[in-house]
Amino acid sequence: MKTIRIGNGAGFWGDHPDAPLRLAEQGDLNFLTLEYLAELTMSILAQQKSHDENAGYVTDFPEVVYRLAPWLSGPSPLKIVTNAGGMNPLRCAYTVGKLLASSGLGDISIAAVSGDDIFPSWNSLLADGETFPHLDTGESIANIQHLVVSANVYLGAAGIASALDLGADIVVTGRIADASLTVGPAMHAFDWSWSDWNRLAAATVAGHLIECGAQMTGGMFSDWNETLSLGDVGYPIAELSDDGSVVVTKPAASGGAVTVATVSEQLVYEIGDPEHYLTPDVDVDFSHVRLEQIGDDRVAVHDARGNPAPPTLKTSISYQDGYLGSGTIVITGPDAINKAQACAAAMQQKLNAAGVFPQRWNVEYLGAGDVLPGIVPRAVDPPEIVLRMTIHDKTRAVVDRSLRELVPLVTSGPPGVTGYVGGRAKARRVLSYWPSLIARDRVSPTVEVRTATEWCDGEDL
Repeated sequence: MKTIRIGNGAGFWGDHPDAPLRLAEQGDLNFLTLEYLAELTMSILAQQKSHDENAGYVTDFPEVVYRLAPWLSGPSPLKIVTNAGGMNPLRCAYTVGKLLASSGLGDISIAAVSGDDIFPSWNSLLADGETFPHLDTGESIANIQHLVVSANVYLGAAGIASALDLGADIVVTGRIADASLTVGPAMHAFDWSWSDWNRLAAATVAGHLIECGAQMTGGMFSDWNETLSLGDVGYPIAELSDDGSVVVTKPAASGGAVTVATVSEQLVYEIGDPEHYLTPDVDVDFSHVRLEQIGDDRVAVHDARGNPAPPTLKTSISYQDGYLGSGTIVITGPDAINKAQACAAAMQQKLNAAGVFPQRWNVEYLGAGDVLPGIVPRAVDPPEIVLRMTIHDKTRAVVDRSLRELVPLVTSGPPGVTGYVGGRAKARRVLSYWPSLIARDRVSPTVEVRTATEWCDGEDL
């Protein structure tokens, strides 16, 4: 029975920089996935691309590829699948190609999978009657459609599988559903039918389990204790076999743990309805999934069930929503909470006197229980408080002027105000998130495969 090993070395952009290298060294992998994107990340990349048409991808990824170069050639080379392309998979592929070609690896084949970006056809989609209702409220996008700056559809595994079928060693995608990064290699390796819903479900569950990196191997574990070694935590590996069986594990020499408990917590993470976990590839029923400890740091995953893929695809839309700024100060000593509240009241009084009235502001007293309101009892007399003030308004000037009232509290506020470091907090442009759906027949992946040397010729990308 054929089995492949897929490791995931990134659960988000900013994850441990050495994790991909350690997985390559210790994991005996066939495929390495790197999952960088979230809705917030897409907004960051959209802002970057709005300032520079050649930006908009995960800039950490080329360095990762450079460090993995020794594993990219040889009789059984490691293949990399990632959504690092973000808003600009073609430019990301070009940058990686240029780096590899200059390192003597010009024959490495790189695929760019695009088609998720529907913003270039935004106006025509609206003219065709698409209203992009808000996924939670049902509200039409009409009121903010002129403020939209990006729109990306969550594509599935088909583009990845096609790229691998065409011989790609590295697959760089735009917005792809997280679990599809694992489903694509499985479809390529096993040549399953795209209507084999149970096998697609098994691969999707495997992808869901490893997509958040160390969150499955002991990170964020609710039963944490000091004996759980996280300084050298291992990143997750999924072993998929052609009969649809799945085992999840981690490198033997690494820290952390893979147990029914750690895997269970990741299994139920962000799944919504457990009987209908909707992805572009399959509608997965998690309600029958059974986990079995079959060895040290080895958990078998049984009985994932699948139903036909949904007729619509999730769409991540971002739009201009004014400006936001946040600043903090620390209040220490006796009666810290009351002094912090007095600081916030003084700020508001001064802004009122200056005729500055921001649309929204939020005051948090960190250390008093504001992070978990209503869950953890509020501290009665904490010895110190971090006062965090966040201002939102449609204009930058109002936010900047509001934040200027924070620093003077160091000398004009009550005693014990300290901890203000760095430059003055400033406003930044806000892109807000609008989730919606689009009919799946309105979008399809585009796959472009070139060698690293050939990508270098793509200066027009």
